[in-house]
Amino acid sequence: MFENLFKLRGALTSQQKIVLGIIGLVIFLALWALVAELVSEQTVRKIIPTNGEELVIQDRKYYENDSLRGEHLDLINSFNNEELAQYGLERVKVYNKLSRPLNIIKAFPVLINKYNLFENTGKSLWINLAAYFFAIIIALPIGFALGLIPLIRGLFGKILDAFRFIPLAAVTYIFVAWFGFYNDMKIAFLAFGIIVYLIPVIVQRIDEVKDVYLKTVFTLGASTWDTIRDVYIPSVISRISDDIRVLTAISWTYVTVAEMANNTGGLGGMIYSLRRQSNTDYAFVILIVIILIGILQDYILKLLDRILFKYKYTERGGR
Repeated sequence: MFENLFKLRGALTSQQKIVLGIIGLVIFLALWALVAELVSEQTVRKIIPTNGEELVIQDRKYYENDSLRGEHLDLINSFNNEELAQYGLERVKVYNKLSRPLNIIKAFPVLINKYNLFENTGKSLWINLAAYFFAIIIALPIGFALGLIPLIRGLFGKILDAFRFIPLAAVTYIFVAWFGFYNDMKIAFLAFGIIVYLIPVIVQRIDEVKDVYLKTVFTLGASTWDTIRDVYIPSVISRISDDIRVLTAISWTYVTVAEMANNTGGLGGMIYSLRRQSNTDYAFVILIVIILIGILQDYILKLLDRILFKYKYTERGGR
């Protein structure tokens, strides 16, 4: 029953995948909570009644920055809990370096109700999908022209290939100058980031088309257009579907960069607004939301790939 768990490249059963996935998640969360406790710190704050509202913490930095109390900081830190209470203070454990999983769960309702988490997530998702649509529409004809026509590859191949080395975060404000501050800029910026990676991949996939297919259609008397339509397009499209799925993970980096450049909403805008609060709980919530969206996107793209290109999975033995 357990032999396949240690067999090189052994396949797991569906039941084993579920059980091991749950165990792995529990281990991960336990290690996370342990590390959070190890890097936690003790700090002093004012006792502030919450009245059922979100607790506003004024930690030790308040006394460090206060001209009257800063000189007494060492004394304050030496007090026990009873002595601190006499001054309206208390000593608490804080998780500034790494939030506990429980704290992150508690932060979700705050971001949903106070910071419109769902609305901002929808904005980022829309920008991502719109940018992918335009990027694919633009990259496909350019990539096929470079891959199939030697003249065009010779003229522009090296130039477009060099675009991959452009640090996209550094050109954000160029796109602001071209497209303004709103969604058009964000979509154009993200589309550009996808295009510069997608075009070389399309060219590579064209070069990888097997000669046996080309020789077969040549023997059958196919024209140039027939070869492009019946060999190159199906082969390349089916292969770059995997590349597009990989790029969706990278694109979320560009989404947040574009939204932070001009805070008009979205998850990147939330990061920009919340980073001044130095609240790691909120930061982890946004990261988890992006991860969950990525997992869902990946699942949907895999499903579409299986529907549109069934023969790929027949060749792979159903994998």
